[in-house]
Amino acid sequence: MEWRIGVHLGDVLIEGDDILGDGVNIAARLEGIAEPGGICISEDAFRQVRGKVEVEFADLGEQSLKNIARPLRVYRVGLSLASRQPITAPAALPLPDKPSIAVLPFANMSSDPEQEFFADGVAEDIITGLSRYPSLFVIARNSSFTYKGRAVDVKQVGRELGVRYALEGSVRKAGNRIRITAQLVEAEAGNHVWAERYDRDLADIFGLQDEITEAVTIAIAPAIADAERRRAMRRPPASLDAWSAYQRGYWHFSKGTPDDNALAEQFFQQAIDLDPSFAGGYTGLAYAQTRATGVFGKRDLASIWDLTFMLARRAVTLDGNDAEARTCFAEQLLRGADYEAALAELELALATSPNLAAAYGVLGAVLMWSGKPKKGREALEKSIRLDPRNPNMTLRLLDVTISYYLSGEYDAAVEAAKRSIRSYPDFSNTYRWLAAALGQIGRIEEAKQTLEKAIAMAPTSFEMFVRRRVPWHRPEDYAHMLEGLCKAGWSG
Repeated sequence: MEWRIGVHLGDVLIEGDDILGDGVNIAARLEGIAEPGGICISEDAFRQVRGKVEVEFADLGEQSLKNIARPLRVYRVGLSLASRQPITAPAALPLPDKPSIAVLPFANMSSDPEQEFFADGVAEDIITGLSRYPSLFVIARNSSFTYKGRAVDVKQVGRELGVRYALEGSVRKAGNRIRITAQLVEAEAGNHVWAERYDRDLADIFGLQDEITEAVTIAIAPAIADAERRRAMRRPPASLDAWSAYQRGYWHFSKGTPDDNALAEQFFQQAIDLDPSFAGGYTGLAYAQTRATGVFGKRDLASIWDLTFMLARRAVTLDGNDAEARTCFAEQLLRGADYEAALAELELALATSPNLAAAYGVLGAVLMWSGKPKKGREALEKSIRLDPRNPNMTLRLLDVTISYYLSGEYDAAVEAAKRSIRSYPDFSNTYRWLAAALGQIGRIEEAKQTLEKAIAMAPTSFEMFVRRRVPWHRPEDYAHMLEGLCKAGWSG
């Protein structure tokens, strides 16, 4: 059997082939024998490297090693002959100014060594997928794969690579079934942030690799974002930097209440004040103010749209590679009924970050309001699949309801609206479209009750969307909505 090995001795890397024909690991750490940071190697390895490097070797005699039947003579790598200084661990790297992650090589837990390529491929594809997120700092494969075949502590990985998170995983194959496990760990504290297991048939190994990579990539980014928000909340407000202020703002934004949305605006503004060149602050503030207007009815649409448009455009100007900024700008363009420009921004956003759920959500809305409700629903459903815990889920589910209504599928619109209301009973806009759909299918009494509830819950919002046509509603779609509401008993 051929073994390719690499042993770091101070600043020297020793490599060789066919070192140990019997399969014994070249670097065997012996508890109670090796000095801290030191390395113990076998006699065969000692013969290969003796005289080739400027280090001392101490003969430790024959030792019993785990999982090896016969005792082996072992040598301890000691002090450098040149400096006489002990081998020390490398200095810790500083953390980047954004969430950082190292994807470690996935362990091959099957008895088939040929599955190494599959385990490596899964990890490498996850690195590529995560690298598409401009909000993350992802360690390159060349660095993270230096830990391959080693039992390492994630705290050590965090220090050595300068990352806050590490993704570990394993692959096990048995017959025509394969199991992949993955877990995300906060390196500094060793806390588990996210974990998942995938069991699949091994019909198409490359198709399976793509499926697992997509699933893990989709899950990892929200998990990191959630962990970052929780970390920001643990810090006193006086010490918040721009990134933490943004994360704290997003934490409040995700709560989806009027009071939390107002706090989110404050923290997003704080992020802008702390770092006017940080695109995220402008994007967050634009989203929060849009929600304050469209969902909570706290502001007049005409008075706020110019400001949110300016904020989103500023974010894109600061960072053209920020897919979230382009998605936010596309949403503002939609509100101005500039469908083609919005689609162009979304195309750029998805080219940068193909798994960005928010981009698919806005894409669904643009397609729906530009006369393609069925195609829009496909994009909306993909957005929901990518981000099932999205704080904007109320809007996504509302748009699914509207897409059914605009395509004349009123029964489906009723069912979609009721599913949404079961999860979000306080969101008034859904009741308006439910009332219209019920009116269209002749369930008049139920439609009247629903209409009354929609008006009573949020009279300002109802006035804004019904008394006059908002810019992104085409005249025919606005008339279509009014038709259903009139059948539900609205006298206008």
